[in-house]
Amino acid sequence: MRSSGRGTSRLMPSSPLPDRRPVPVRTIAATIAMVLATAILLLVLREVARVVIWIIVAAFFSVALYPVVGWVERRVTGGRRSLATLLVFVLVLVVLGGLVTAFAVPLTREGTAFAGQLPQLIDDARHGRGPVGGFLDRTNALDYVQQHQDKIKAFASGLTTPATGVLRGVATGVAGIVTIFVLAYLMVLEGPKVVEGSLNLLHEENRPRVRAVSADCAKSITGYLSGNLLISVICGVLTYITLLVVGVPFAGLIALFVALADLIPLVGATLGAIVAIIAAAIHSVPALIVVAIFFLVYQQLENHLLQPVILSRTVKLNPLTVLISILIAVELAGVLGAFLAIPVAGMIQVVARDLWDHRRGRPKDEPTVGEDRVPADQVAPA
Repeated sequence: MRSSGRGTSRLMPSSPLPDRRPVPVRTIAATIAMVLATAILLLVLREVARVVIWIIVAAFFSVALYPVVGWVERRVTGGRRSLATLLVFVLVLVVLGGLVTAFAVPLTREGTAFAGQLPQLIDDARHGRGPVGGFLDRTNALDYVQQHQDKIKAFASGLTTPATGVLRGVATGVAGIVTIFVLAYLMVLEGPKVVEGSLNLLHEENRPRVRAVSADCAKSITGYLSGNLLISVICGVLTYITLLVVGVPFAGLIALFVALADLIPLVGATLGAIVAIIAAAIHSVPALIVVAIFFLVYQQLENHLLQPVILSRTVKLNPLTVLISILIAVELAGVLGAFLAIPVAGMIQVVARDLWDHRRGRPKDEPTVGEDRVPADQVAPA
């Protein structure tokens, strides 16, 4: 019988199997070693995170002071780098010392007067007299204290327990400030040697490009620091005017503290506002209302107007880019991210623009024709 073709399958030619070679043991070992090295590096960075932060902060301040030292070196010291660096850092120390003195002298004087008046103030507070007593009476804080004396005493006694930790934190902060200052000094002093040594590792034709990009990145950092300082000055002046108008004592001292606190990213403005509002609350209820409204309005203006506008001009960033970079950096790295967000965004913009110009190519300075690239204005018409 003749079999029909139905139901029979056609045999298709089988495709050749891929050549599955075993992975070399050397490749596996190298991969495992790279993973272990990455994990060890992350652990080391975690352990030395504080030192890394000090180095980053010192690098930012050294970049900010680098142009000042260069100007002093050219105009004052006649090319002596070490003397120019010493003069600039001595000037920085004098300015910092003046700020500390501006705080210490009034605080010492007022602290001595406060210690002498403390017994009378306590007696007035108990009877609802004076600014403190009136404040306690208006807020019913005196009744609360009398009703919860045992809890307050237990809380006060517990505050003495972490005294060692507080002292350790203060010592660490002082050591950090000194370390940052010394690192910044050495970075500024040895900066030209480091820059030239790094450029010598590159091909000669790439050195001008890298030097130009590095200079633009340094301008971004300097612009950020100068812009942040300008915002703090504006905050201090407006705070002083507001406190002076409502009659809060020590308006200049409080405004100076608010201006310095405003230099701290993310939490500085809130910290300064709390101190000013407490001082206004002790003075009077109208002063409390006025100062609270001022800081509520000012912080919104600073966050959404002053910072984007001023920093966009000093760092050459779009205001929207400034705001977005701050929000993302705060979410990723907290306070340090807020401090580094804008200058890092400025440096990314500089590098990205340079890569775009050199990858895609800029328009020619002069149009050319043909494979020989003959200038278009020299080609005879056909």
